[in-house]
Amino acid sequence: MKYLFALLMVFAFVRPSMAQNALPETFLDGKSIVLISNSPQARPSFSWETLAHEIHPALVLAGGDPVAYYELEDVAISEEVQAGFAAMFAKRMISSIVILTRKANGNTVLNIGPFTNNKNMIPTNGMWSMDAKEIGQMKESLATIGLNIKSKNLMVLEVPEFPSGANATASAAQRYLNRNPLNLDVFKLGIPLSGAAGESGYLNTFRYDLLGKSEESILAEQNEERNGLQAIFTQLYPHQVEFLSSPRTDADLIKDKVQFVLMRIEARESDLMQNMGLPTDSLTDGDRIVVKYYIRFLVRNELYIGPVWDADPDWRVSLGNFLNNLKIK
Repeated sequence: MKYLFALLMVFAFVRPSMAQNALPETFLDGKSIVLISNSPQARPSFSWETLAHEIHPALVLAGGDPVAYYELEDVAISEEVQAGFAAMFAKRMISSIVILTRKANGNTVLNIGPFTNNKNMIPTNGMWSMDAKEIGQMKESLATIGLNIKSKNLMVLEVPEFPSGANATASAAQRYLNRNPLNLDVFKLGIPLSGAAGESGYLNTFRYDLLGKSEESILAEQNEERNGLQAIFTQLYPHQVEFLSSPRTDADLIKDKVQFVLMRIEARESDLMQNMGLPTDSLTDGDRIVVKYYIRFLVRNELYIGPVWDADPDWRVSLGNFLNNLKIK
């Protein structure tokens, strides 16, 4: 009896482990888009395109059909751009999204989930995941998994492809206006707190500088944000505000006289400026991660970035700059 009990215990621990290695059906029977987030601090130094060439054969061996590679930061730079890419992917009948994240210490994480066919890109739970100490180990693990996989993907690309995302970003850039909105004194400004952006913001959590943050660290940052926002707005913004602690529809906000919403983007400064249709000639370090605030006018879905470029690595400085610049006529 004791041997039977021991055997049952072995199966109890082995079966979940085996289940974790079962790749999603959408990956094994359909086209995939691969998004790569690569830390510039990781060693040895690779470009994200080099990582694409490294991981592509392993994804194919594992049964996938990766048809296009993009840098995650380019796709998730804003909700508007993300929606543009999602429309492109839907036209190509994409089945799954693969996300490869290489952190500063070289650790490499692979996440795979079904494509949601909307700007959210991926579901907020149920992602298949694998991590490795470095890209070589990741490739070996995928190749091993592929030995026991029956894939329905037959005609696959031998080398990675890097299609242009110009169509996805062009429409978004046209909507950014480098001036201040009118009537801020008449209607309330909605201020989303962390977590209130909804499912569309989830893709950004796979960035190399965000993936793996502890829950305690995230909660501490959110509490600090709430306190800091309240203090800054009390000091610098004379009009009505409404803090938004949960996602709400535009129609619901407008009904409550919230016609403007404060938006926040955190990304590489050069990417931000290009995405917003601004020249980058004056930048000394376009790779630095900065925070930029802007206001979305809900009624016409217009995006006001202000008359002066005011992004900064410190969100408090960036927000203070933006609110002060709202006084410019």
